[in-house]
Amino acid sequence: MSKFSQPNSSSSPELDPGFQAQVQRLHELIVWCRWLVVGGLWLSIGLLSLWELRAEIALLQAGFTWAAVRYGLYDNPLPALGLSLCVGMTTAVLVWQSRNILQGRSPHYQRQLERSVCRIRQQGSTHPLWKWICNS
Repeated sequence: MSKFSQPNSSSSPELDPGFQAQVQRLHELIVWCRWLVVGGLWLSIGLLSLWELRAEIALLQAGFTWAAVRYGLYDNPLPALGLSLCVGMTTAVLVWQSRNILQGRSPHYQRQLERSVCRIRQQGSTHPLWKWICNS
């Protein structure tokens, strides 16, 4: 069978409820991994950036102005870049997960998940994700 031909519906794994459960587990694992990356960023780069900005934060507590925020970040480019990375990744994961919840997974992403599960099943227990996806 060529890689472009469609399998017949009787042998299609997409109809198997176990297969769909594995696709769902893979999606949940991806969601968890994305949030772990975001949490790791905040615990490492985010905290270091906030620590570097501690003097500016103390000034902001005394009298908050947007100009003080702007110049505090402008005068400290590396902490500003670190905070921007953390906020950007958090926003990206929130938007991605919200879109998946509200609109459902896109067909392209669903096919990608299904192909990944097929590769995991094909490789078997030697695949690193086998025990989380298929072995339940």
